[in-house]
Amino acid sequence: MYDYIIVGGGPAGCCLANRLSEDPSVRVLLLEAGKRDTHPYIRMPGGFAKLTGTMGTWGYETAPQENLDGRRVWYPQGKILGGGTSINAQVYTRGHPKDYDEWAEDCGCKGWSFKDVLPYFRRLEDNPRYVNDFHGQDGPFEVSDPTPHPLTTAFVRAAQQAGIPYNHDFNGEKQEGCGVYQVCNRGGSRTSGATAYLHPASKRPNLTVKTETLSTRILFEGKKAVGVEYLEGKASAPTSERCEREVLVTAGAIGSPKLLMLSGVGRPDDLKKVGIDPVHGLPGVGRNFHDHMDVFAISECKGDFSFDIYKPLHMTVWAGLQYLLFKSGPVASNLCDGGGFWYADPDARSPDIQFHFLPGSGLETGVEKIRNGVTTNSAFLRPRSRGSVTLKSADPREAPLIDPNYWGDPYDREMSIKGFRWVREIMRQPAFEPFIKGEKMPGPGVDTDEDIAAYARQWSKTDYHPVGACKMGVDDMAVVGLDLRVHGLEGIRVCDSSVMPQVNSSNTAAPTLMIAEKAADHVLDRI
Repeated sequence: MYDYIIVGGGPAGCCLANRLSEDPSVRVLLLEAGKRDTHPYIRMPGGFAKLTGTMGTWGYETAPQENLDGRRVWYPQGKILGGGTSINAQVYTRGHPKDYDEWAEDCGCKGWSFKDVLPYFRRLEDNPRYVNDFHGQDGPFEVSDPTPHPLTTAFVRAAQQAGIPYNHDFNGEKQEGCGVYQVCNRGGSRTSGATAYLHPASKRPNLTVKTETLSTRILFEGKKAVGVEYLEGKASAPTSERCEREVLVTAGAIGSPKLLMLSGVGRPDDLKKVGIDPVHGLPGVGRNFHDHMDVFAISECKGDFSFDIYKPLHMTVWAGLQYLLFKSGPVASNLCDGGGFWYADPDARSPDIQFHFLPGSGLETGVEKIRNGVTTNSAFLRPRSRGSVTLKSADPREAPLIDPNYWGDPYDREMSIKGFRWVREIMRQPAFEPFIKGEKMPGPGVDTDEDIAAYARQWSKTDYHPVGACKMGVDDMAVVGLDLRVHGLEGIRVCDSSVMPQVNSSNTAAPTLMIAEKAADHVLDRI
């Protein structure tokens, strides 16, 4: 018997496992469907290039996207201890303060304004550069300042030439601008939810971690959650564990709504269609799902300037040796060390597009490789489109139907195109003249809005930031309350990115950890 069962070993689950097990009298069980984070690629910052395929992920694809010519989009989501923080590109951003103020003011999430959440951002962070009101120095999550690739330096200069000012700190007083990202690694090793929170707590006798363990449903007695049923390893028959206090669901933006529905929590008619007896009707479970979508350009270099020079086997071996001996070189890079935030809509309340500059081509699954090139991603940050996560069947081993409904709202399409035009404006600036021969994809012949839209329908991809399918709030479609308890149930909370009522205007790893840090205080009655 445990006090708490945490379902999902992603960043939020790792954080909660640490914070709750700090009390030696509290018994904590963490269940993770994936393996332990021991593969060398996971620890290497540059391993990101190997981790957007099937390694360490669920192998998901979206449902056919109606507004992307019916295309299924490859959808990497972490299935490993540390979750997305064990496979991502390690860009450390939080979003804009107005994101959280809108949660509080427009979404009814009192207590989640930027003023309220900033202490948790500071609590989780160990920042080597800043000592001010926006940053922390003693938290478990180590970030660092990368040495930018020469092409990244050219990107930052080119963006300024295009009219986007320089910004030294995207998590400080202002978000807008271009610059070098702080990253979630230190000393040549990735910082993940597992390395920051779980590994330091792993020897505590009151913390049990089970990997390769698929949670199949939450056990209820009436309206109270009392345990979790799961399949361990290759077992064909489920087993279960009970808890005295709470079940904390941290299975991620897709896994958390899936588990609730498998447990009979959701829309009763939808559950009955797949043979699940409803336990509690909640119409918002699986709804409000949304994500950032990337439209990228690939430019060809005039010479051997980019990371692509390491693609031949002998150069790959050399890069590996450099990393093993000195923890330096391309493998020590997160491969995405520059970018910025700017405006697609000039009337936007804050930057609404984000750039990620990658000094190479084909560094992500689904992105074309050329002999020597660079990739510039643009993502519209505040999509109006909303999709869903629904069950295909009652089989917990079957992937759910994932539908981000990209470009479901015409405004998202318009802003994506405008954001992509900013990419082209940057890449055409004099700072790139010594390095860039020209645009390879989509190519200069793709120029009208319709041409760009047609290209994006074929080549756009996820920015790996799904949220919202167990949204927090007080309206009829909210799934959890302001303390993250599931509405109408006892002994169960959802504590991860799925509770975001609106996606933050940046990468989502740091905000997910913030949610977990705040959730720990709610669970422990510190708020």
